[in-house]
Amino acid sequence: MVQKIKIDTEYITLGQFLKLAELIDSGGMAKWFLSEYEIKVNGQQDQRRGRKLRAGDKISIQNAGSFEIV
Repeated sequence: MVQKIKIDTEYITLGQFLKLAELIDSGGMAKWFLSEYEIKVNGQQDQRRGRKLRAGDKISIQNAGSFEIV
C-alpha cells in the first residue's frame, strides 16, 4: 500500500519528507536514517537529504514502505 504525503509547497526536501512521514522524530536524525536505509526516489537510489521532492514523486524505503507526494 502506498501512503500519500500531502505538501502545500512546490517541493520539500527528502529530510523534511522523512519527518513529515513520521519516519524520524527530528531533522537531525535524517543523516543517520539516510545512511542506514536504502531509499529510492522514482526508482533511483538517492540518499541526499536535500533532494527536492515534488507532487507525483514516488519514494520507496527499505523496510519502511512506499510513499507518494501529492
